[in-house]
Amino acid sequence: MNSNSKITEQSISEVVEAILKDYDNERAIDKVNTFNQPDKEILVDIIHKLQQIIFPGYFHNKRYRTYTNRNIVTMLSEDVVYNLSKQISGVLAYDERYAEADFDVIKEKSDELAMEFMTKLPKIREYMETDVQAAYDGDPAATCIDEVILSYPGVYAIMINRIAHELFLLEIPLIPRMMTEHAHSVTGIDIHPGATIGKYFCIDHGTGIVVGETTVIGNNVKVYQGVTLGALSTKGGQKLRNKRRHPTIEDNVTIYSGASILGGETVIGEGVVVGGNAFITKSVQAGARVSVKNEALNCNRDAKNPVQKMELEQDETWYYVI
Repeated sequence: MNSNSKITEQSISEVVEAILKDYDNERAIDKVNTFNQPDKEILVDIIHKLQQIIFPGYFHNKRYRTYTNRNIVTMLSEDVVYNLSKQISGVLAYDERYAEADFDVIKEKSDELAMEFMTKLPKIREYMETDVQAAYDGDPAATCIDEVILSYPGVYAIMINRIAHELFLLEIPLIPRMMTEHAHSVTGIDIHPGATIGKYFCIDHGTGIVVGETTVIGNNVKVYQGVTLGALSTKGGQKLRNKRRHPTIEDNVTIYSGASILGGETVIGEGVVVGGNAFITKSVQAGARVSVKNEALNCNRDAKNPVQKMELEQDETWYYVI
């Protein structure tokens, strides 16, 4: 190192010693044993292999040079089961339920859970077929099903959520959330793996959508960008764990961009249309149309009162919540 530089072996050594000394404080953010932690890169690889199984022929892996469906699915499934079981073993080793279990017990349970998950793939494929169809049917800009599968971020986020949700139902810790947060980072769509979502779920555009853990969504629901299906308040923190905090959205509901629907007792009835930027904290009866009360700014040249609010006329079938 340059003799005049402030960066010397001694200065680096002092920094390292200070960090290691701080580790002795055993802070809540410390987990020095990294060997048993889930590996994000491996989890993403598992997602991509499952994507090839769910959408055969769309996401070809050049590593596999056999071209029969049986051979390809067999190799993909073996890879997924092996790697998923290893990742599950890592998280179960730190799970309170297995605190007294030895390695063989955890390994056996991990293999069992990985195989149980694989049996859910036909169901995931059934639901994903409806989701793809909903995206295609609802978007006049879509030219074909291939375009929807290969390029729509909403379809990718929904697929990962359906995978993660099945793992969540198997009570596998951490891994489902890591998967959906990968989808969040890639697409901007944040769906908790605990959310229950019916068939024909359509996310249009998608950026900024948030769906909370205890949300229940029925069939044939369409959600636009910036929608929040959230909790009214999280001031209770961990005391609210396992309690219903998020809304129920019944069948055939459309929720336009920027709307927020909050609260565990809030039910949006069948066939409701929620207008953009609506803020809803109470249940809405079936068939209603919900909108922010429509206002416009009317500018004039009077310096004393340059801007005036005026209400715009709107169809009486809309139900005003604000």
